[in-house]
Amino acid sequence: MIRRVSVRSSGVVLLALAAFSCGPRQAGFQMPPVPVEVSEVKAEMVRDRFRALGSVEANEIVQIVSEINAVARQLPFTEGQAVHRGQLLAQLDDVEIGAEALRAEALRDQAKVNFERAQQLFEQKAASSQELDDASAALKVAEANARLAGARLSRTRITSPFEGVVGRRLVSPGAFLRVGDPITEVAALDVVKISFAAPERFLSQLRVGGRIEITTVAYPGQAFTGRVHVVDPILDPASRTVRLVATAPNPGRRLRPGMSADVSATLAERADALTVPDEAVFAQGDQSFVYVVKADSSVARQAILIGSRDSARVEVREGLQAGDRVVRAGYQKLFDGARVMPIPEGGMMSGPGAGGPNGKGPGGSGPSGGAARTQKAGGRRP
Repeated sequence: MIRRVSVRSSGVVLLALAAFSCGPRQAGFQMPPVPVEVSEVKAEMVRDRFRALGSVEANEIVQIVSEINAVARQLPFTEGQAVHRGQLLAQLDDVEIGAEALRAEALRDQAKVNFERAQQLFEQKAASSQELDDASAALKVAEANARLAGARLSRTRITSPFEGVVGRRLVSPGAFLRVGDPITEVAALDVVKISFAAPERFLSQLRVGGRIEITTVAYPGQAFTGRVHVVDPILDPASRTVRLVATAPNPGRRLRPGMSADVSATLAERADALTVPDEAVFAQGDQSFVYVVKADSSVARQAILIGSRDSARVEVREGLQAGDRVVRAGYQKLFDGARVMPIPEGGMMSGPGAGGPNGKGPGGSGPSGGAARTQKAGGRRP
């Protein structure tokens, strides 16, 4: 009997000691601050854009052809080289045509002498007005024939109509050319045209003079800028798109006609738009949120209205002010009022193991890893 009482007494004493030792510690426990990467809300230029695939075209291009039936005597140009305006590209046989031009000039000079003699005789009352009129008409006919022969002679010398780059030879010296036979091509490449199409929903925002950026696979990482030159007034009824033509300077003549081009066209610009990193925004239903870091290092979930968005930045139209600090990475376990340890932007990526499989960088499950992007895209609760 006494043994049973002692056992019970010992059990009561042990329970009392356990309650005394554990209870106060649990009552005073506090979660440590959560390390998060923060970013400041910035006011910067934001552009609304759409992207399209376009084609590069020469600003001016012309096919050099023969305007008369003649033999090509000389082709004094180097294929693929720059040519200036008026440079000789082809010399055609001018023996017969040149003789005709000389004959026409001689007949013109003779008609001029006859007219001057008839004028003198008319002034001396030795010739009638009819004879003077006949001499004047003969002179005009002779002058017209001389100009015609001179024009035919000039067509034996084919020159470049503008400054550009000459293409390959399509004929060889000694070939007999008929009217319209091609000889080569000349393209002006200091400025190029870019042809592309835009969906009809952007029609109200498209305007002549709008800014575009062009990138090509031939020159990766290099962008060419230009301006919209033509907005076609007629839409394609099959695709419901509008055709546009932009012009862009072509330094070094690197862009060539026929190349493909990725076009990024600017629809609107806002100089002082508020932006946050794309990673800082997460969704819940149809509403977008960010966590705002307060002065006491606590956080509050803030609903925002977003505008344009790209892979790096998100425009915030309502809900934030310039200078606010938002949680960029590490918000998966946060809640309203949670205490955080702010780390400057990029700081959570510089420690050991950043980007590894242990959850301390992109691709892991840590604060700045792939879980943040999954939550933003899927809209799960933090």
